[in-house]
Amino acid sequence: MIDVAKMSQETKACINACLDCHELCKKMVSHCLHQGGAHAEPGHVEIMLDCSEICQISAHFMLRGSPLLRRTCEVCAEVCDRCASECDRFDDERTNMCAEVCRACAEACRDASPVARAA
Repeated sequence: MIDVAKMSQETKACINACLDCHELCKKMVSHCLHQGGAHAEPGHVEIMLDCSEICQISAHFMLRGSPLLRRTCEVCAEVCDRCASECDRFDDERTNMCAEVCRACAEACRDASPVARAA
């Protein structure tokens, strides 16, 4: 387990971004299923579930100081980018917010990735 007090600012920011993205994508699944239509398409729901899960895993890997952290951050950034692109297909406030949170998480993961390489 990593000493959180000694964690870099990039890593702390990435953990917070991942947890925020995890929570929002998880909530968005329910929203999209209730919206129906294109919002409820399997591919759209699946990428949000993937995004939610990889964000949670990445945050946990950072908190534990996993030796696989760098690779997890890279995959997390890729999945978040894909989720943001998918959410950009829709023109409503909630999916726009989801896309923004996903992009912020992807950027935080890319910022933390060099830190993870040094770990």
